[in-house]
Amino acid sequence: MSQISLEQLASEWRSLQYSVALPVRECVQQLALVHQRGLASHFYEEMLRDAAASVMLSHEQVRMGLHQSMCQWVAEVFSDGGQEQLAQRVARQVKIGEVHARIDVPVHLVLRGASSLKRGLCALLAELLGADLALQLQAASYGMAVIDIAMAIMSQAYSSSHDRSARAQEAYRLHAVAQDMSAERERQRAAVLAWENQLMFDRAMGLEALQLPRIGASEFGLWFRHKGAYTFRGAIETTLILDTMDLIDDSLLPSLDQVIDAHGRLQQWRAMREHSQAIAFHLDALFEQNRELDAGRDVLTRLLNRKFLPVVLRKEIHYSRERKADFAVLSLDVDHFKRINDRHGHEGGDMVLKQLADILSNACRGGDYTFRLGGEEFLLLLVDIDESRALAFAERLRVLVEQEAFRLPDNARMHVTVSMGLAMHSGHPDYEYTLRQSDQALYAAKNAGRNRVEVARV
Repeated sequence: MSQISLEQLASEWRSLQYSVALPVRECVQQLALVHQRGLASHFYEEMLRDAAASVMLSHEQVRMGLHQSMCQWVAEVFSDGGQEQLAQRVARQVKIGEVHARIDVPVHLVLRGASSLKRGLCALLAELLGADLALQLQAASYGMAVIDIAMAIMSQAYSSSHDRSARAQEAYRLHAVAQDMSAERERQRAAVLAWENQLMFDRAMGLEALQLPRIGASEFGLWFRHKGAYTFRGAIETTLILDTMDLIDDSLLPSLDQVIDAHGRLQQWRAMREHSQAIAFHLDALFEQNRELDAGRDVLTRLLNRKFLPVVLRKEIHYSRERKADFAVLSLDVDHFKRINDRHGHEGGDMVLKQLADILSNACRGGDYTFRLGGEEFLLLLVDIDESRALAFAERLRVLVEQEAFRLPDNARMHVTVSMGLAMHSGHPDYEYTLRQSDQALYAAKNAGRNRVEVARV
């Protein structure tokens, strides 16, 4: 959050206060003071309509504390005062925004609550000043303007605090995965084996099913739930390990005493062993993947993955705004890729994707970015370039791909083509706008017959 923006909002608040007649300000102030509890209820009742917020704010102490704070806020935000009092009110909005970020109350819910608060304020003014329409309109306009300014300050503080928190969380995750991965993997594999050996020993000693060690409470289970699952979040193997641990603890272990015959018990232990091995297998996969994913690279092609696309695009938009430089987004899709997989198997498809990634990387300049978004979808971000040069680059790339003899299993060769959609950054601050334009141009290229480049038109 920039100090300039805060100063501008504080100045706007000060100007508003001085531009509105004293009787109007006093009317709103008195109404807010008398009806603070009802107005606060307007705010939180609207927020609690959201299921996620309702769960988050359901704790009685939280609800009472937040409602009381809201009552105080309603009484204070409309109060008059000099420069020092105004500075204190601005600081309070900043603090509230930071608190909302810390407890993860989504900012859109706060803004929704503010809209309800404004409606409640206007309804009270209409009831109180129904005979004096002029004063009613002036008071309503002033009250809503104050709420809007306060919400703007809160939102800026929320955004700044939320960004700091996100950076801190990512820094922690990177710290966690930057440890000695080889040693950690062996340590956790040993922990899984230790749980399995303890389970078998305790069972051999005659312990009942309910007395046997749960994997979720083992050294491995605690590590994975509290550290590993966070470190490897988003990977399918993470979900598989968590689900397998739940299956063992909630179903397999409790059922051990329910089977009497020897064959059934043997089948149970085989199932237990298979699930334990599956956990070890998925754990190995996570550690292997992380070597590439930690660097933000796709495992197969070694191109950047989707994770860092928003970071790069925001950076380039900022650079474009500061330097008045253009950049282009080029979406690319392999034509009829399913046929390649169907005819040559996934090994053949993977070989084509890896070779295509090499072509893209070699064609791009040092400052450009190449991403694999998933499947046969790629994206190139071309920096410091105008539309004519970007289009010429895309056409050269299309021809390069078309002329390449792609290697397949058993030394076979084949030719493939790609369709591309090109979009220039128009200055729009939301990178999703440019991505949508590029996607739409890509769809147009496919609909027009494939193996072509289409340019997005504003």
